[in-house]
Amino acid sequence: MARTRRQFLTEMAGAGAALALLNRKAAAQKPAAELPLVIATWDYGLELCVQAQKTFATGGDVLDALEKGVNVVEDDPKVWSVGFNGLPNEDGVTQLDAAIMDGRTHRAGAVAALEHIKNPISVARKVMEKTEHVMIVGEGALKFARKMGFKEQELQSPEMKAAWAKMKRETFWKEGESHDTVACLGMDKDGNIATAVSTSGLPWKIAGRVGDSPIIGAGTYASAKCAVSATGWGEFYIRANAAHDICARVEYRNEPVAQAADEVVMGVVPKLGGDGGVIALDADGNIATPFNTEGMYRGWVDRSGKIHIAIFAEKKE
Repeated sequence: MARTRRQFLTEMAGAGAALALLNRKAAAQKPAAELPLVIATWDYGLELCVQAQKTFATGGDVLDALEKGVNVVEDDPKVWSVGFNGLPNEDGVTQLDAAIMDGRTHRAGAVAALEHIKNPISVARKVMEKTEHVMIVGEGALKFARKMGFKEQELQSPEMKAAWAKMKRETFWKEGESHDTVACLGMDKDGNIATAVSTSGLPWKIAGRVGDSPIIGAGTYASAKCAVSATGWGEFYIRANAAHDICARVEYRNEPVAQAADEVVMGVVPKLGGDGGVIALDADGNIATPFNTEGMYRGWVDRSGKIHIAIFAEKKE
């Protein structure tokens, strides 16, 4: 399910080379300072960034770029906690959560406990663009997806079904297990910011459980000045209203985004008993990636076109 550090670096080398070529072509057409920026969590984050940059390069806006980038991860059967082959709940059913938010307009769309649809981020975008709602859940989300033309399918491979059968026991949902959320932020060449998240949530969760990812302000948030997406134990990010808290510190206190993110991730969330991390971005393209765990896979491309890959905390001078 999870790749080792060596596997991650090896597999990302090829993606990094492709992205470097794409950036060289883009830099030849426009000043490097105007290149789009994309950052994503986990070991598959750079694959997302590659697709997002390709979408930017073909004229897509920031929402297009993030949606198409997340789709790559949702479609990948090797990723066991997002989209197709996402980890099931205690009943053996995969229920997916996703959200997308446009910092330019504060428009947002989300789905939760969505079954049988492998690309929940695309359904979330339809909620944002085709309705007056922000979140649709459960059976209602599935009915809406059908109306929007999404096709239902089996979301679990035989390998995933076998994993669930092995883990099934009466109290397994209390014991917890590591999981991933694909979280990403983007900024286009004009400085427009957006965020997108997609996940199957905690492994073996109680049926109907919804974490922080699709909740605007908790697991994701975007404004014209700041964007944040989280990965970690969602209940604590909900209780802390973590994503909005970080952006509020940036907007109302004029705190640097790194300071604001550190205060919440290293202070507020652990005091409640939670763990995890966030990726955060301000209107000037400054990035922060604090986490209170041993490490957090992440990959990004800054506005100069430079590729970054990291797992552990960056050393402070």
